[in-house]
Amino acid sequence: MLLEVENLKTYLDVDGKTVRAVDDVSFGIERGETFCLVGESGSGKSVTALSVIQLLPRDIARHPGGRIWFERRHEDGRIERVDMLKLPETERRAVRGARISMIFQEPMSSLNPVFTIGDQIVEALRLHRPELDEAQARDVAIQALDQVRIPKPAERIDEYPHRLSGGQRQRVMIAMAMICEPDLLIADEPTTALDVTVQAEILRLMRELQERRGMSMLFITHDFGVVAQMAERLAVMREGRVVETGTVREILSSPKHAYTRQLIEALPENLKRKRSIASGEAAPVATAGGTPLIELRELCIHFPVRKGLMRRVVDQVRAVDGVTLDIPRGQILALVGESGCGKTTLGRGILRLLDPTAGAIRFDGTDIGRLNPRDLRPFRRRMQVIFQDPVASLNPRLTIAATLTEPMAVHDIGDNHEDRIERARAVLAQVQMPTDSLWRYPHEFSGGQRQRIGIARALVLDPAFIVCDEVTSALDVSVQAEVLQLLLELRRARGLTLLFITHNIGVVEYLADRMAVMYQGKVVEYGPTEEVCRAPGDPYTQRLLEAVPRVPVFG
Repeated sequence: MLLEVENLKTYLDVDGKTVRAVDDVSFGIERGETFCLVGESGSGKSVTALSVIQLLPRDIARHPGGRIWFERRHEDGRIERVDMLKLPETERRAVRGARISMIFQEPMSSLNPVFTIGDQIVEALRLHRPELDEAQARDVAIQALDQVRIPKPAERIDEYPHRLSGGQRQRVMIAMAMICEPDLLIADEPTTALDVTVQAEILRLMRELQERRGMSMLFITHDFGVVAQMAERLAVMREGRVVETGTVREILSSPKHAYTRQLIEALPENLKRKRSIASGEAAPVATAGGTPLIELRELCIHFPVRKGLMRRVVDQVRAVDGVTLDIPRGQILALVGESGCGKTTLGRGILRLLDPTAGAIRFDGTDIGRLNPRDLRPFRRRMQVIFQDPVASLNPRLTIAATLTEPMAVHDIGDNHEDRIERARAVLAQVQMPTDSLWRYPHEFSGGQRQRIGIARALVLDPAFIVCDEVTSALDVSVQAEVLQLLLELRRARGLTLLFITHNIGVVEYLADRMAVMYQGKVVEYGPTEEVCRAPGDPYTQRLLEAVPRVPVFG
């Protein structure tokens, strides 16, 4: 057994309180095996991993109980079984990076923005292999970048992190973690922020590197589709404890614990089955009068590229390039594609948060694409947006009451402040939030609750159309299920029309009546969701659907 965690306890002392982040956790990982830790935010997955590699801050973290046994491989080939909790710090440093490496969730915050990627990889390499000189270490770093398929590695090694895409930055993190050929790789949600096609490439790459080097992997995720692709065994964590462990097949086919069943039932594909057997829910909403609420005709949104001392325009970034699209009344249209394809730009353009370069935007029959701010104002109330990150989009200094009543005051809704407070209470009840939330601040709520408040802020103006920009991408699977069900109920109760921007095909299949696929600023496929997913016509759509990690159905 390469790694054996026995009755591990990790307590965090914060502000005079003790948080039992990891409470009596046990599991083991064989050599060459991939083991998954699954659970929602706050379940203790990442703290468990940081305990294994001993990266928790010593001033707040302590281990009142447990052992972390690791088979340490020395340079001479000798194997020593050590307890990471009792190992002296100097010896822990020799193990970290060389024998146990970690890939963190967010590569942009993990990579130092003021150093080139080559400097950072070489630093990690020379720390554990001091016999290499600068030139030799650079050659090894270029080979490592080549192994993780960074194009033109000899040139890209001198790039700074901000000049790489999200997938390329994650590949750099993998190269840095793998460069000393560790025995155990800890991957903490390494694909959560990536597009589905990039995720598929990264997962394939990690499997290939693992097989080539006989490495073990501790893979942390909340995506059961990824679990099914990567792992042989898994453990489900909740509130610092392991509630169930077993093979992937055993747990996905017949989960024993109620919490595991709850997580699996919250998957979009399982929600879809529930929705399809519910009376009337499977049928799409009929359009009123046959006229689409939103009509786009050859819409273009270009951004100028300026260079030189005089900042002359030398080129154009064609973010949205000739899009013609209809969004029927009362329906949910999913806009799907990879990062950079123009999805968010198109959504902002429809709302006139960005001015169109060319083409027409018709809202309820009126061309709003060329309206001045004064003439556009009545339409602002009828068009709203829910942003991806509720933490960043809610003002931390305003109470929820101020957040909800301020837009009503701007648009002259309500007779007075008391009337607006009552309207805010009614909308909070509609999004299933307690009315005493009005007098609290955003930081006092969970991620799912903050997203509900974001939905409430969009609803207070009684809009006809809402753009939902990746509103579930940062949420746990059970919270995601609650938000999706809430949006469906609001659509039914209010007759809302939604543009749902996402890269999660499972969510699209559950939620949307129709879907449009974007690629390089153009819509390459459009139609009813079921038809597009069942028989995609465009090669890009086919590639996108093939890359989706699916949870297998075991007989």
